[in-house]
Amino acid sequence: MHIPGPGCSSLGMGAMVEIGPFGVNPDGKSLYSRRHAWNRVANVLFLESPAGVGFSYSNTSSDYSTSGDKRTAIDTYNFLINWFKRFPHYKASDFYIAGESYAGFYIPELADIIINRSREADSTSKIQLKGITIGNGIMNDPTDEKGSIDYLWNHALISDETYRGLLDHCWKSKNTKICEDYEGRVEMEVGNIDFYNIYSAVCSHNSSNSSARKKAIGFGGYDPCEGDYVHMYLNLPQVQHAFHANITKLSYTWELCSEVIRSWKDSPSTMFPIYRRLIAAGLRILLYSGDTDAVVPVSGTRYAVNALNLTVTKPWHPWSDDADEVSGYTVVYEGLTFTTVRGAGHQVPQCQPCRAFALFKNFVMGN
Repeated sequence: MHIPGPGCSSLGMGAMVEIGPFGVNPDGKSLYSRRHAWNRVANVLFLESPAGVGFSYSNTSSDYSTSGDKRTAIDTYNFLINWFKRFPHYKASDFYIAGESYAGFYIPELADIIINRSREADSTSKIQLKGITIGNGIMNDPTDEKGSIDYLWNHALISDETYRGLLDHCWKSKNTKICEDYEGRVEMEVGNIDFYNIYSAVCSHNSSNSSARKKAIGFGGYDPCEGDYVHMYLNLPQVQHAFHANITKLSYTWELCSEVIRSWKDSPSTMFPIYRRLIAAGLRILLYSGDTDAVVPVSGTRYAVNALNLTVTKPWHPWSDDADEVSGYTVVYEGLTFTTVRGAGHQVPQCQPCRAFALFKNFVMGN
C-alpha cells in the first residue's frame, strides 16, 4: 500500500507521477505505460488520506478541521480492515506499506496500530504486515532540522553566515524572531532552485509542455513538469466520471495537495519510541533517501538513524542495479536497513525509476 504525506494525493503523486502503471503525457489528455511500475512485482493499493485529499471526502465537513496523526492512523486501519473484508482473497497475502516525506510519521504509526490490534484480532481479521519502506521521510525533529541545515551548507546553497545563524538560533537555541530572520535569509530562496531536487531542471511555464519534456530528457529523463500534466488529466470531466469521483460542485478542481484540510490537531516530534517497538516486533524496515533532496535530506535521516543506537550488522557499502554504475550506498543494522539512491530527489521513483524499482523489488523479495 502507498500512502502520501499530509494533504497530498497518493493517486496524483504516487500512482500517476511515481510508481503506478500509467503516467500522463505532456498533452495532459493521454497516458503512457510506465516501464518501472511497482505493480510489476506486487499488487499496489493507493490510499488518499486523510479525508479531503484528492478525490476523497467526508460527509461531515467539520472533519476537515479535526485531522491529525492519530485520527489518520485509526481511519486508515479501519479502511484496511473493511477493504480486506471486501476483497478477502488478498487477506492471506504478505502486506507492505510504502510512502515518502510525511509518511515518515504516518507509516510507523499505522504499522504500530496494525501490530497492536493483530495481537487481539482473530485469524480472519489479521493483516499480514511484513514490512515498511519509507523514502526521504521525516523521523525525529531535532536530527531532521540539524540535517537540513547541514545539507544546505554542505551543498553550497547557503552562506557561512546564514549557516551559523541557523545553527545558533534555530537549532542550538530557539529564538523564534531571530530564527525566522535567518530562515528568511536563506539564499536558496532567492534563486529558482527546486528544493525537492536541487540539481534538476525547473519546470518553466513560459515554455511549451513538449519543450519542457525535451529539456528534461537531458537531465536523466526526469520531467519537472509532470505534476502539471497530472493536474490537467485529473481535471478532465471524463476522467473524473471514470473514477466515480464525488463531484458536488458544478466546477470541481482536483488539486495535488488539498487546501480543504484547515488544521492539524496532533503531530509528534519523534518516531523513535515507535521504531523501537516495530524493531522489537520483528518488522522488516527499509529507509531510503534520494541524495539531492533538500527538503528531507539524507543527512537528517542519517543523524536520526544513528541516534537510535542500533548495532551495525553490515557496514556502509555501495549497491547497484547495474554492474557498471553505483546506484547508492547502504548500511544494515539490527532491525533496520538504510539506503541512499544516487541522483534522486525527494520523489525517488520519479527521479530514478529504475533504481527505485530495483530497491523495492529486492525488499519485498526478502533480499
